[in-house]
Amino acid sequence: MRLQAWIGLYRNEKIAPQTIEIDLEIALPAGGAVFRTGRVADTIDYGVVVEHVRALLAKERFGLVESLAERIAESILKEFASPRVKVSIAKLGVLRDAKQVGVSIERSKS
Repeated sequence: MRLQAWIGLYRNEKIAPQTIEIDLEIALPAGGAVFRTGRVADTIDYGVVVEHVRALLAKERFGLVESLAERIAESILKEFASPRVKVSIAKLGVLRDAKQVGVSIERSKS
């Protein structure tokens, strides 16, 4: 997904939100009821996840993409009962010689 976020440490990054690209890989909870029922209610609704991430970005500011990735990961693990999540975030066009820069993290419930 591509969303606007207040992210960055440098003065020029703090004057306006930036477009970031977020890629999520969310593991389903054990049991896999959705495979038997075919119902959205038995899985993690990605539309709800996108709105959840959008709300998070609207209310918080982040200095590092690493901090944002960690915040999204912990939120998904908690709010959506996922046992594991991979979050990749890229800032677009912030360096002259790079199309994008970013990080990927994986987190699991402990």
